[in-house]
Order: sequence, then C-alpha cells, then structure tokens
Amino acid sequence: MADTDLSFEVWAAARAARVEHALERLLPAGDVVPVRLHEAMRYAVLGGGKRVRPLLVYAAGEFACAPLAALDAAACALECIHAYSLVHDDMPCMDDDILRRGKPTVHVAYGEATAMLVGDALQALAFDALASTLAHGVAAPAVVGMVGRLARAAGSLGMAGGQAIDLAAVGAMLDAPALRGMHERKTGALLAASVALGAACGRVTDADHDRLEGYARAIGLAFQVVDDILDVVGDAASLGKTAGKDADHGKPTYVSVLGLEPSRTLAAELLAQAREAVAALGPGARRLGDIAELIVTRHS
Repeated sequence: MADTDLSFEVWAAARAARVEHALERLLPAGDVVPVRLHEAMRYAVLGGGKRVRPLLVYAAGEFACAPLAALDAAACALECIHAYSLVHDDMPCMDDDILRRGKPTVHVAYGEATAMLVGDALQALAFDALASTLAHGVAAPAVVGMVGRLARAAGSLGMAGGQAIDLAAVGAMLDAPALRGMHERKTGALLAASVALGAACGRVTDADHDRLEGYARAIGLAFQVVDDILDVVGDAASLGKTAGKDADHGKPTYVSVLGLEPSRTLAAELLAQAREAVAALGPGARRLGDIAELIVTRHS
C-alpha cells in the first residue's frame, strides 16, 4: 500500500516511530561519558511528545519529493531544538514547572545544572543533525539556507525572543496584536521552520513556497491559541503537564485577552486559512491538511 493510501493515523504513527528511531541513533548512548548528561538528554527527548514538528517536516518534505533520510535528519534537528526549549522553559528561573510529558521535568529528575547543559547540548546537536542532510542528497546551498532558517527561528528574533517577551509580560495585559507577535516568535517560528526545512530538503515552486509559508503562519498561531484554551479547560492527566499554570503565573494568553469562545473562533478561522492553503497546493499536500486538523482539534 502506498503511503498516500494510508489513513492519517497510520501515516503519523509510522513517521513518529521513524523519527523516534532516528533520535535514538542521533543521541549519544546513556553509557557514554559524561553519563549523567547523556542519560538526561535521552530522558528529555525520547519516548514522549506529539512530534508535531517532525510530522510537519515529513509532510512538507514528502510534498516536495525529498529523500526520507534527509527528512529524518531535519526532523531530528527540529525535535532537538523543541526539546531543549522545553527543558529550559520548565526550569525555576523560567516557568518553574515540575511536570512535562507526564513525568518529572528534567531539572527535577537530574538537577538544574544538568538541565541547563541538556538544553545547551541539544541545541548544538540539532545543527549537527541538520548539517548531515548534505550527506543525504540535499545541495549545499539548501543546507546553508536551512541552518540559517533554524538559527533565526530559535534565536532572539524567534523562539528565544518570544520567551523573553513572555517573561516580561507576566502580570501585564498585552493587546491582541502584541500577543500575536509574541506567539509568532515563541511558538510559530519553530513550527514554520519545520515546514520550511521539510520543503527545502526537496524542491517546490516559488508559488508553492509562498503557500507553504501562509499555511505555516496559520498553524503556528493556531497551535498556541489551542494551547491557551487547553490550559484553561484541560487537566494535568490529559495534558501531560501542569494545567492552569499560565493563569497562576499571571501570563497573558488568548483566553485572558480575547475570552474562551472568541479564542475558539480564532482557532477555527486559522484552521480555515490552513485548509485554503493546502487546497491550493493540491493533493500532494494532504498530510499538511491532516496535521492542521490535528493541531486545532487535539485535546492535549
């Protein structure tokens, strides 16, 4: 059976298993010195999470007819950056959380110093993985472009900058445009990079590149809107992390700024934008549409 004939659930499970195996190979073994650091890195990355970013890499890359081995490497790079950000975000100096993916956070399990080093090491490993796409059929200029795109998505103009704005906004009230700008950096930049890197491992037209960027902007913002909704209506058991922590910390969210029902309406509007972009891309982008549905209709 061709991959295009598989249900989304089967396809997504196969891609999640594929990136899990690739991460197993990429991460240093737990018995390699320094043992505690490598154990903690594996603890942070393996065996948990929705793997949304890798799924986006595979979906965009398969649309662009990219080599699967290159997509494995790009998917690992995105997941390492994402995992590093969670490790650091959970630390006492940031969000001070004790639960992530249904288990104690890394600083609780291994200590704050090791958790800091885990994030540092995972960030470096991400770029090592991305550089390896050169050995899997991706042209050198494309690899250089991907490295730059991931660096910008993770840096002060992307994820790290969004987190800085988030921390500075504790106890304050942002208006809707400021909140959107924060989350386009904090959450959206890495999700958009996932789509861009997957496509860059193959070939797309300029027109399709623009449609992919529009899709990525919509699902990047939708992911955070739904996260904010779930923080209010979900529970720790289903979320795998502490529920209600944003309200407890006095953080501005879409629910606190817009209200619960308007936030749900916004998520539905963003899903419609993503669907429109996927429709313009044609049947080869089917999996991107499936992921957009997953992002907006998820319960955890």
